[in-house]
Amino acid sequence: MADRDSFPLTMEVRARLAELELELSEGDITQKGYEKKRSKLLQAYLPHTPGAERRVPVTPSSSSSSSSRYQRRRSTGSRDERYRSDVHSEAVQAALERHSERKIAVLLPSKRRSLIGQTSMDTYTPPDSSSGSDAEGSLGRAGGVNVDSWISRALHGSPSTSSSSSSHSNSSVNAARLAETSMHSYGIGPMSHLSLKRRGLREMGVSTDNGFVIRHSTDYQSDRPWSSLDSEDSLSAPPDITSYTPDPAPFSVQRPQVAIITKAPPKYGNAELMETGDGVPVSSRVSAKIQQLVNTLKRPKRKPLREFFVEDFEELLEAVQQPDPSLPCPEGVESTVIQGDELDRIKNCPASLEAALLRWGAIAPKAPCLTTTHGSAKQPYTLTYGKLWSRSLKLAYNLLHKLGSKQEPILHPGDRVALVYPNNDPAAFMVAFYGCLLAEVVPVPIEVPLTKKDAGSQQIGFLLGSCGVAVAVTSDACHKGLLKNTSGDVMQFKGWPKLLWVLSDSRHLSKPPREYFPLIKDANNDTAYIEYKTCKDGSVLGITVSRMAMFTHCQTLTQTCGYTEAETIVNVLDFKKGIGLWHSVQMSVLNMLHVVSVPYALMKVNPLSWIQNIGQYKAKVACVKSRDLHWALMAHRDQTDTNMSSLRMLLIADGSNPWSISSCDAFLNVFQSMGLKSEVICPCAGSPEALTVSVRRPQESGCKPAGRGVLSMTNLSHGVIRVDTGEKLSVLTLQDVGTAMPGAMVCVIKQEGVPQLCKTDEIGEICVSSVATGMSYYGLTGMSKNTFEVSPVSSDGGLVTDCVFVRSGLLGFVGPSGMVFISGSLEGLMQVGGRKHNADDIIATALAVEPMKFIYRGRTVVFSVTVLYDERIVLVAEQRPDSTEEESYQWMSRVLQAIDGIHQVGVYCLALVPANTLPKTPLGGIHLSETKQLFLEGALHPCSILMCPHSCITNLPKPRQKQPEVGPASVMVGNLVAGKRMAQASGRDLSNIDDNEQFLFLSEVLQWRAQTTPDHILYTLINTRGAVGSSLTCLQLHKKAEKIATLLYERGQLRDGDHVALVYPPGLDLIAAFYGCLYAGCIPITVRPPHPQNISTTLPTVKMILEVSRSVCAMTTQAISKLLKSKDASVAVDFKSWPLILETDDLPKRRCPLLYKPCDPDSLAYLDFSVSTTGMLAGVKMSHSGTSALCRSIKLQCELYPSREVAVCLDPYCGLGFVLWCLCSVYAGQQSVLISPMDLEVNPALWLQSVSHFKVRDTFCSYSVMELCTRSLSSLTDSLKARGMDLTRVRSCVVVAEERPRVSLTQSFCKLFKDVGLHPRAVSTAFGCRVNLAVCLQGTSGPDPTTVYVDMRALRHDRVRLVERGSPHSLPLMESGKILPGVRIIIANPETKGPIGDSHLGEIWVHSPQSASGYFTVFGEENVRSDHFGARLSFGDTQTVWARTGYLGFLRRTDLTDANGERHDALYVVGALDEVMELRGMKYHPIDIEMSIIRAHRNITECAVFTWTNLLVVVVELDGSEQEALDLVPMVTNVVLEEHYLIVGVVVVVDTGVIPINSRGEKQRMHLRDGFLADQLDPIYVAYNM
Repeated sequence: MADRDSFPLTMEVRARLAELELELSEGDITQKGYEKKRSKLLQAYLPHTPGAERRVPVTPSSSSSSSSRYQRRRSTGSRDERYRSDVHSEAVQAALERHSERKIAVLLPSKRRSLIGQTSMDTYTPPDSSSGSDAEGSLGRAGGVNVDSWISRALHGSPSTSSSSSSHSNSSVNAARLAETSMHSYGIGPMSHLSLKRRGLREMGVSTDNGFVIRHSTDYQSDRPWSSLDSEDSLSAPPDITSYTPDPAPFSVQRPQVAIITKAPPKYGNAELMETGDGVPVSSRVSAKIQQLVNTLKRPKRKPLREFFVEDFEELLEAVQQPDPSLPCPEGVESTVIQGDELDRIKNCPASLEAALLRWGAIAPKAPCLTTTHGSAKQPYTLTYGKLWSRSLKLAYNLLHKLGSKQEPILHPGDRVALVYPNNDPAAFMVAFYGCLLAEVVPVPIEVPLTKKDAGSQQIGFLLGSCGVAVAVTSDACHKGLLKNTSGDVMQFKGWPKLLWVLSDSRHLSKPPREYFPLIKDANNDTAYIEYKTCKDGSVLGITVSRMAMFTHCQTLTQTCGYTEAETIVNVLDFKKGIGLWHSVQMSVLNMLHVVSVPYALMKVNPLSWIQNIGQYKAKVACVKSRDLHWALMAHRDQTDTNMSSLRMLLIADGSNPWSISSCDAFLNVFQSMGLKSEVICPCAGSPEALTVSVRRPQESGCKPAGRGVLSMTNLSHGVIRVDTGEKLSVLTLQDVGTAMPGAMVCVIKQEGVPQLCKTDEIGEICVSSVATGMSYYGLTGMSKNTFEVSPVSSDGGLVTDCVFVRSGLLGFVGPSGMVFISGSLEGLMQVGGRKHNADDIIATALAVEPMKFIYRGRTVVFSVTVLYDERIVLVAEQRPDSTEEESYQWMSRVLQAIDGIHQVGVYCLALVPANTLPKTPLGGIHLSETKQLFLEGALHPCSILMCPHSCITNLPKPRQKQPEVGPASVMVGNLVAGKRMAQASGRDLSNIDDNEQFLFLSEVLQWRAQTTPDHILYTLINTRGAVGSSLTCLQLHKKAEKIATLLYERGQLRDGDHVALVYPPGLDLIAAFYGCLYAGCIPITVRPPHPQNISTTLPTVKMILEVSRSVCAMTTQAISKLLKSKDASVAVDFKSWPLILETDDLPKRRCPLLYKPCDPDSLAYLDFSVSTTGMLAGVKMSHSGTSALCRSIKLQCELYPSREVAVCLDPYCGLGFVLWCLCSVYAGQQSVLISPMDLEVNPALWLQSVSHFKVRDTFCSYSVMELCTRSLSSLTDSLKARGMDLTRVRSCVVVAEERPRVSLTQSFCKLFKDVGLHPRAVSTAFGCRVNLAVCLQGTSGPDPTTVYVDMRALRHDRVRLVERGSPHSLPLMESGKILPGVRIIIANPETKGPIGDSHLGEIWVHSPQSASGYFTVFGEENVRSDHFGARLSFGDTQTVWARTGYLGFLRRTDLTDANGERHDALYVVGALDEVMELRGMKYHPIDIEMSIIRAHRNITECAVFTWTNLLVVVVELDGSEQEALDLVPMVTNVVLEEHYLIVGVVVVVDTGVIPINSRGEKQRMHLRDGFLADQLDPIYVAYNM
């Protein structure tokens, strides 16, 4: 501000500047708009810079002399210089210079070394420098000045940021400075490559207490609390700096503070610590990049579209169709139909091509017809007209008379025949083509299928099938190269009809009799041939051309090009289709020309071969593409013997490509000294439908020069022609392609809708009316009518002419003197944000950046993909193997800048693939549709990729504005007025008292059972072989518990209330130890033992739980005790730091003299420790009364009695799994068949085999068990059934979880095991949480579980709207079991704590005697989350004490009836409240996004999402090679945009098993987040979407 005061600004200007800055800070104006208005205000105060030009600045890196020469030449105002073809290259340099002080931030991805190594030069062979797209561009000169930096200094008093990016930034200081600098600038330069490699925890310099543990097995080492505990303070989220509301509050998640550990912040590897925006230290390796990405997102996006995304499609269409008055519109008069010259009749012209062949074969049999050139080792082969006639006649006879029998010949006149010839054998093709014409069959020229996976081969087969092709004609050499099956026949290609292969070589054909002579007809309307065309979507169409059209077309070409008899032409084009077919095969025979064919294979070896043939054969005409001109320029090395003076016409086949002009000009500049005249360059335009549209005639002396126009590219994107008069460089230079063909009419109609004539300044589709056009798309009447029978109308709706026109598919306009200008094609058109861009234009801009340094010039392709209701631009190029990753990403960033500056459009994805990997066309170009299909399927395998969704996606839905909360009383009244019920329900009553229910404590129940039913078996443990490993009766369990109590008294010297950790594997010892603690009056805590194979990472978890729970003793087995004393364990945790360890293998002989009896039912029974889904280690206190009430409720719900058998395959350490494993059998008396989930890794069928063997009716499992069985036994159901597995007796299979029911997994499980008798109605889910271990559980009686479908979009706004199955955005939700007896549920607003209606999503609150009594913490801070156990409603029933589950859900009253005859209330759990991600003002549940991502690609096995600084981070596990990792980035980005309207900030690809999952099968997303930020995941690839 101080510097601003130094300028003499008026108070009014100062006030307006302050207002602008306020608008910018509040997001009411974009950065671009702010700078524009600011510059306008300061215009009068800026000092004038002498010599400064008004055009956009260009790169100042060229030498001063060249720059001055450029300035002088530009300032002369010469019109010739205005139309130079290299103007576009200068425009690209100008765009890059404009961004030099505001660089786009390109964050280099993190890769493994193995992934980086694949780009070495040894890995690749040099690719063909062939071109599928002939867009051209060249480097230009530079100059100019920019005043932006002066304005910045005037306003802010700070010098402009430097324009050069640092080459290397690996330290946190540079990263922090980079992030800080970018806070005030447009962005930052590319960071250096950060390579990640595998390191052990010790190598990172991290103590094992703070290590992050990745998953290696199903059960062990998965509850990992210490990472989150340590990082709770150090990794709290920075403020939301990307929010749409000003001054956002920091995003924070409250968790139970179970441990507060003070230690120095760790350093990971060589990464120093940096600070985020709020001063929180984080790891710089990853977090600096994330912070950098966050800062770049502060750049205001491109001006958004007029309309935001509207859910209703009608409203969306209505908004789109509203015209914007500010857009450029055509203002000219209506164009007219252009009439070509009259078609002159050629003297002594034959009546058809067959007649011409007959004439020349008889008159001049020795005259050369076609010469095929080969390499230097092979002599050229020449086909004379006599040989052409005789061989064609011979083939025609054999086709009609030697295939099949005389009575039933295979071919009849009019049938279609495939011509399969390689590109190096034009002579054989020419014989076959005219042989078909003489036989009156219709040839269909196609490409040679070399492999099963040829690009577009399947679509060619579909065309052959639709045309009814049964015979394929080929040469002997080509036939030998085709794939054969074991019997020696040509292999059946995918999608192809069964073909009879006929060899056209003379030695394979029978000689026709002397009297045989085909009927030579005049040209008629019968089909002459069918030319195939590949559409934008990859489909192949066949265009039929009549004999009359083919003959008339040859006449028009003869007149237009001035062909005379016996002239020599050189052809480099494909002779099977298009201009190559028309000139070298058809028109040449009409005029008895000598065609010199240069095959593509020779061009790759010697790009100058066609020029050498011009001089050798004194050729008059040459048919080439601009690619051939460019190749000749690249191979030109002072060729002194080159002579092109004989050339009178150089036909440029792709003259319709606007960017061919640069190749033409450059070629003329080089070869003009070798006899090439400027007037011989003749671009032409044509299409398979309209044949030749126009050709520039060979100019004679005195004729007017060729036409050129310099048009504004911005206006062209709106379909408007505006000649650039301001000497801007963002222009498109066009050259004319001649005038209308003789005998033809040309008009320009609108691209869409009614075929109305365009205005004179409007771009439209070129249409041709002539005899010499195609007739139809074979077999497609509707499409043919729309393309080949167009009747143009005027603006008043009347027909312009009675003639019928054919659409050419070319876009352009008719200029002065009737000259035709082509600006692009419909096939290459991309409509992005309401503007139309041509793919060739984008390619030309990309190649003009640095065309030959990093990518192959001709191996670049641009296409569009539809994402979120609009097209998005994708650029794919083949990368040179010698370019480094950093250079590639610098080039990518410059391409983004150039395209943004020139075309004002963002590139959605920019991908570089290894050399020679893109699918090729037969002539070496890139197969566009196949490449696009590979991209959409995630099979492109790029080596570098850059996604830029933030700048491209401008039609996202409006962010939801935070509305003032409505009070709870108003909510309740509103629901009552609307007739909606409040969301509350309850289970049945707990009134009946059984014999064992007279006891208040489980220890008393066990003693009572040991006295009354001593021999009743309570527990049976199954070993890995499926046999009974061990069992416990009531008496055995009682006696063993007594001995353990004696052990605690005598050896442990423990007192009442001491905490004892039970470190046992899943089994009966754990149960006995638990009741032994109860007998001794101690408080048991079950702890999962460390895994022997991963002890360094699992042992600290055990130590952490012992410390947090304040355990004074640990009971375990001798084997585990020995493991704790091992050397490996001592490295992780010092053995001396462990509390007293008691081994229970050898117990005392005598029993405990006195068993402990609690005096208070509300006293503590045991502690339940587990890691929640949010990654927090939390222990809850379970009282004796709560434990008894829980067991009693489960007993009533599941009808558990001593005569029942229950199979339990659950983790026995926490939650409902522990209750079912240890407690319920003692309380209810049923026999529990116990199966350890760990044993399923050895024997996946163990659980189901045990259920079948013991004829169990009720079984409990976890999602991890169900998923393991589904995955491992999917192909073994038949063998299981053969071995006698029978699940028909199962009446309830309950999945125990603390999450939303997994509907897809449950359905897959039911469908898979339906064959062995499992009924789908038997499978259900249970729901429990930390505050209440069992809220819902599907019982044996009552209605079946229900599934509803809700609108996912409504859930984001906390609304519940039911929809039909299969509706868009529908989400299936399965009922989480029936509410347990004695449990009351209400749905409350988690913020206002008021009750809500059943149409809203809210937090599930529970009132029950079985709820936990509170959290257990180290320092006794029970009030950390005391409201979780003692919450009260703010309105309504304010007296009842509720427990807050922390889960969101809703209640829905169904039409079913429960056991009491009342309508059943179903509870549906949606997700954890702590895991809800609030993005763009809406609430998202991670599981919804994860399910979409898993479906996106077959190689994604698991996925987890989380947010960091309001960036959505996606971690996916790759099941495939590391080279396929980059394929997942666009797939993940696309699916999240399409289904959830969110932009992914970071995509992390990791190995399978990295995403941490606890023993219940729940993802530990917060652990994963902490490990990612600490750089401990060892990712395969990390992509930062820009």
